[in-house]
Amino acid sequence: MQKLTAKEEEVMQAVWKLKKAFVKEILAEMPNSKLHYNTVSTLVRKLEDKKYVGYEAFGKTHRYFPIVSKEDYTKSFMKNATQKFFDNSYKNMVSFFAKEEKISADELREILKIIENNKK
Repeated sequence: MQKLTAKEEEVMQAVWKLKKAFVKEILAEMPNSKLHYNTVSTLVRKLEDKKYVGYEAFGKTHRYFPIVSKEDYTKSFMKNATQKFFDNSYKNMVSFFAKEEKISADELREILKIIENNKK
């Protein structure tokens, strides 16, 4: 799976949320973005080239939809980040967030419950 740029990820977040959308709808879903219509249109075409989105044609206009799910992208992203920054150790990754106080003891207990339930 090809890595996305920050702007491509921003566009994909909107596409994932909308499920099917025209460029103007994607842009409307990104109200805090400073991207212009033509930029979003170009980014969507790049995402199409990278096989992240497909489209349905309506004359000269296209309605885009995700080909890669948010879950699949997240798995790939986290796997790569874990390999690059945490020596391929999820324990090191969770420890990092605990040390940075980005995760609480209660949240860690919830994670343990999820792990224990998955073993059953």
